[in-house]
Amino acid sequence: MELIEADVVIVGGGPAGCTCALYTSRADLKTVILDKNPSVGALAITHQIANYPGVSSEISGDDLLTLMRDQCVEYGTIYRRAQVFSVDISEDSKTVYTPEGTFKAKALVLATGAMGRPASFEGEAEFLGRGVSYCATCDGAFYKGRQVAVIGVNQEAIEEAQVLTKFAETVHWITTNDPKADDHHAQSLLCEPNVKHWSKTRLLSINGNEGGVTGIEIKSRGEENTNNLSLEGVFVYMSGSKPITDFLGDQVAFKEDGGVVVDDFMSTTVEGVWAIGDIRNTPFKQAVVAASDGCIAAMAIDRYLNSRKIIKVDWVHS
Repeated sequence: MELIEADVVIVGGGPAGCTCALYTSRADLKTVILDKNPSVGALAITHQIANYPGVSSEISGDDLLTLMRDQCVEYGTIYRRAQVFSVDISEDSKTVYTPEGTFKAKALVLATGAMGRPASFEGEAEFLGRGVSYCATCDGAFYKGRQVAVIGVNQEAIEEAQVLTKFAETVHWITTNDPKADDHHAQSLLCEPNVKHWSKTRLLSINGNEGGVTGIEIKSRGEENTNNLSLEGVFVYMSGSKPITDFLGDQVAFKEDGGVVVDDFMSTTVEGVWAIGDIRNTPFKQAVVAASDGCIAAMAIDRYLNSRKIIKVDWVHS
């Protein structure tokens, strides 16, 4: 089996991983990105990006990610399609195992994101990126004056529904159980004039056509008949966004919400291992936030590998 040694191995090729690779490659560190599938991450399935600084609002998430990937490769990053099935971080040299080969690095970066929840509703996977979304902050502005649905009763669903109330004509809030009476955020949401709460109701299917989502079918507890709602956007928050950490086991510390614990420099509880982007289960799952994580980790890695006492600034003065 092939053995590749590097200064830095990054597991995950999203905005966090690509930004980290760009900075470490520019710092003349041999960098490898291991990416399971560049077309299935949170950014890749976003139809349109309208809030990434300096980028045209007409660009798709996949196109933006391609630009990021090409840029870090241009500076020397080795990009490999590979599924990571386990890592060993008990030694100074970190080992990453894939079916295509074994990778060893002085620094390991975890950037696998938080798309661990599988699509569970009929039509959810089919219309993902075409009306189905997991990020109201990202896509809410596209539904100005339109009908949308939010599925879920957890805190993330409540917060994202609040974002949608600023844009949508009606936010249909679908919950299988009533929110708690002492949940002030939920009660505040219910007071919004454009929120229609469907209590004790479950989503049966998401319907649409070639143009995207056209509606949903729901069924309320105790009622024989189903209801069909005509709408254009469905925001799903069932069990939140689960960080993808199955390949780690219990080798690093996790928060109660499943996110990896890091310090201000994105270092995990294991020396030589960093975690960036949505794998931290940050409250703001945005490409620009993930990119910021990648930059911070890369500069910390440069200091770590070169025994620097200060961060080396990476910009060019004219």
